[in-house]
Formats: sequence, structure tokens, C-alpha cells
Amino acid sequence: MSAFAAHAQKGETVKIGWIDPLTGLMAPVGQNQIKSFQFVAEHFNKSNPAGVKFEMVPIDNKLSPQESTNAVKSLIDQGVRYVVQGNGSGAALAIMDAVAKHNERNPGKEMVYLNYAAVDPDLTNSKCSYWHFRLDADTSMKMEAMTSWMKDEKDIHKVYIIGQNYSHGHQVSRYAKEMIARKRPDIQIVGDDLHPLAQVRDFAPYIAKIKASGADTVLTGNWGSDLTLLIKAANDAGLNVKFLTYYASVTGTPTALGAGAEGRVYMVAYAHSNMPGEVGKLANEFKAKFNDDYYTLATYSTLALLSNAMAQAKTTDPAKVAAAMEGLKFKSFNGDVEMRKSDHQLQQALFMTVWKKADAKHPYSVENTGYNFQPVKAYDAYVASTPTSCQMKRP
Repeated sequence: MSAFAAHAQKGETVKIGWIDPLTGLMAPVGQNQIKSFQFVAEHFNKSNPAGVKFEMVPIDNKLSPQESTNAVKSLIDQGVRYVVQGNGSGAALAIMDAVAKHNERNPGKEMVYLNYAAVDPDLTNSKCSYWHFRLDADTSMKMEAMTSWMKDEKDIHKVYIIGQNYSHGHQVSRYAKEMIARKRPDIQIVGDDLHPLAQVRDFAPYIAKIKASGADTVLTGNWGSDLTLLIKAANDAGLNVKFLTYYASVTGTPTALGAGAEGRVYMVAYAHSNMPGEVGKLANEFKAKFNDDYYTLATYSTLALLSNAMAQAKTTDPAKVAAAMEGLKFKSFNGDVEMRKSDHQLQQALFMTVWKKADAKHPYSVENTGYNFQPVKAYDAYVASTPTSCQMKRP
């Protein structure tokens, strides 16, 4: 009996609802990410610790919190018990709320939300939820690594902060100012601007302000069209400054960077363009199959976490799997990681990377540009880790 119980989930198909944009200005990002999830699911379906099969069920939320709530209801109606989302912390919060309410009203039919890219620190602090697990490093963790690197960059004197006007953009600005003041009080913040999310088509007026400020460095949490068009406007205006980013590897942006941005655009992330081992091979396979880049590597960690927890819980039941995911240590593409029990924030290594011409040591060509993001500094999980104020209510 115990042998049977140990593999109760073997061969079982686990459906995972995916809620992110497939239309609008951010559609290229969403389209890349659902392909990434489907591709990684195929990879894990060949072999994973729990012996399960993963199947993705995509829903377009148009980047809207209201549409995200509707999507959760639709998935519940379809009997889907796991949901993933990543683009936009507003949508993330709506999903957390919908999942928590559903679980409270329907004991025995719980749903679990795995967040692979929404990085507002509040999601694992003041608003933390037992049913929410974050696989990306939050804004504060990335800023901890970025400012640790900035501390030793003696040519940074004047920083201009620009961001999207929603929680993530506000948090980037707040943490940048706090941490720069602590680590490099001599750096001047010469501008701090917010603009509407996924609506601006011409960033020339913002670039003119940055130029006038005398900034030598621009710091931004922008992603998708908001980063691509910002960098395009900077190139058009001949703005020759450092760009410190969170999301320069996301669809469309690398092409906008081109040769002109070499050595000037930096990115803080949990990966770089030439990751060694299995995930590096996967990136090459993804490129060969889709002529596109596999850059949301948290999709890999998501399925690694789930399959390890299901193997440990000996079931695919979300309530038991959630309990197994708490404090779980497992190997991912960027080394040993841990799903911190206190707030469900994955603890992982981070890299500061720079846009450089591909070479023998770093051969991968991002968006077929002949360039890629190369590591300049790696930070162990404990360096980038930030404290949590989460008071987790457990069921």
C-alpha cells in the first residue's frame, strides 16, 4: 500500500492556469512567457521528481486586475487548482485576493498561486498570503544587489530615477533612494519621474528632462514597451549615460539596445544570458524552436518547486503541496534555492550583468543581435536577501 501511496500522483496531469497579457502593448511579453511555460512543462513532463504531467491553461488578462479576478473564477470553474501570473503587481494582488477568498469559502478545494514575476515587496510583506509563493526576487532584493554594485562604481555621481506609475515603479524609486543614501550618500538623485504603465508611445520629453538634469546614470524598473521605447528615445537623442535596469532582457528591448548600448546598459536579475548546465541547453533549444529567447527562467523554478513539493507531499492536492513548499530547499538553474517559510519568498542568487558583444566565453546572441547580458558580479542568496514583516495567517 505504501509503495502505491508514494506514487499516488505518478502520471497524473496537473493543470496550471496562466493569467497574463496576450493583447495590448505588453502582448509580446506575455506571448513569450506562455511559450516559455509550455516549453518548460514539456521538459519537466519527460522527467520530474513527482512523475506528474503539467499542462498550461492560458487566459489573457489584458494586464487588468478586474480581468485577472474573472480569470481566477473561470479557472476554478474548469477545476484548475494551480495558477501562475507575473506581469504587474496590481493583477498579482487581485489574484491573491481571489484565491484567498475562494479557499476560505471552499475548504478541500484549495487553489495555490505561484507568482513568477510580480515583484512588489508588499506581496510578501504587509499583504502576504499563505496561498501565494513568489519565484522572482522582489524589488528590494534586486535593489540590494544593484546598490551593492553601485557602491564601488566611482563614476556614478548623478542618478535620474524613472518608472511606471504603479506599485512596482513606486517601490523601485523608494528603495533606490533609501539604499543609495545608505551605501553611497555622495550620489545625487537629480530626478524622480513616474509615467503611465503601458501607455506612453514617445519618451522624448522624458529623455529631454533627463538630459537637462545632467544625470550620468538612469535607474529604471521599466519593462516591456516602456523600457524598449525609453531606450529607443535615449538612443535617438544621443543620451550617452549608464542605464541600470531590472528588465532589459525582456522581448523587444535587446533589439532596441543594439550596438550603441554596449557597456552602458546593466541589468540586475536571477540569471544571465549564458547560464551553464541544463537551463543553458534549454535556452538553445528554445531559440532553435521559436527563434525567440527563453528569459523568464522563473518558469523553470516554478515547475521545479511544484514537482519537488508534490513528490514530498506524495499528492497533487494543493493544500498538502502548499505545506510541502514552505521552507522547501531544492536545486534550480541558479544554484541552491529555498522557499522561505516566513513569507513564501524564494531566496536565490542574483547577478549584476552588462550588455556586451557575444564572445567565445559568452556566445549566446540575444534576439539575434550578436550581444548578450554578461555577469559582472554575482551575489549569493544571503547578500540579496531582505527582511520580511509578513505575519502569515496559516489555515
